Amino acid sequence: MSSPRRLRRWLIAAVSAALVASGAAGTATAEPAGPAAATAVTFSDTFDGPAGAAVDSSKWQIETGDNVNNHERQYYTAGNRNAALDGQGHLVITARKENPANYQCWYGTCQYTSARLNTSGRFTAQYGHVEARMKVPRGQGMWPAFWMLGTPVNWPDSGEIDIMENVGFEPSTVHGTIHGPGYSGAGGIGAGYTLPGGQAFADAFHTFAVDWAPDSITWSVDGNVYQRRTPPTSAASSGCSTSRTSSSSTSRWAATGPATRTATPSSRSNSSWTTCR
Repeated sequence: MSSPRRLRRWLIAAVSAALVASGAAGTATAEPAGPAAATAVTFSDTFDGPAGAAVDSSKWQIETGDNVNNHERQYYTAGNRNAALDGQGHLVITARKENPANYQCWYGTCQYTSARLNTSGRFTAQYGHVEARMKVPRGQGMWPAFWMLGTPVNWPDSGEIDIMENVGFEPSTVHGTIHGPGYSGAGGIGAGYTLPGGQAFADAFHTFAVDWAPDSITWSVDGNVYQRRTPPTSAASSGCSTSRTSSSSTSRWAATGPATRTATPSSRSNSSWTTCR
């Protein structure tokens, strides 16, 4: 690599969650996550507040606009109609089939609204445990996600770690993926986790986590580890070198479905990186 080896700081964001950041590290077979060493919590949000209230602006930035890069069909709004507390310790993100302000999207007049939150300019972390307890929405066309992005954000060079992505036509499966230069987009490195017995993730709350160490990234669902990546395994999967850079996180409720959908999460947090020539 021509650029120096370095680890960037991380942005942490969550779609809706009680978020906590602390310190900690695939296969299709889940294994129980080992006990994490006791560490200090560096970021937390339990979304306490009256129903209808906005999120804490000292912790969260609300993004606005459409997302032409992913060809999402919703417009992200800044008001409480698409992202608000429920008065019971949850942040609820609601995707609606509406366009109250004649929002314009990449494909023309927007058909949907939703919300997307991040911690840019408010919180960053390097290494540790990132966790969010979330209940995803149900329905084809939905695309809830919880991810991290490196700082400064210059995708894909800054890296990305998807802690959780779920697509509506796979109600029982979530995906964990890393992206970077040479292995971004459809070329990302990752694996999926499927609930047993035909259960759907929209049926209940689940805890999605990543443990980020200098030499590994580990994904788990409800404490069950389903994927672990190290520089050698990532390089073998992608043709990348074993030197490292950092990835990061962000979150969204992408609305492409035909109706109003709501999501009610709560969470914790922390994060990791890999580069190609």
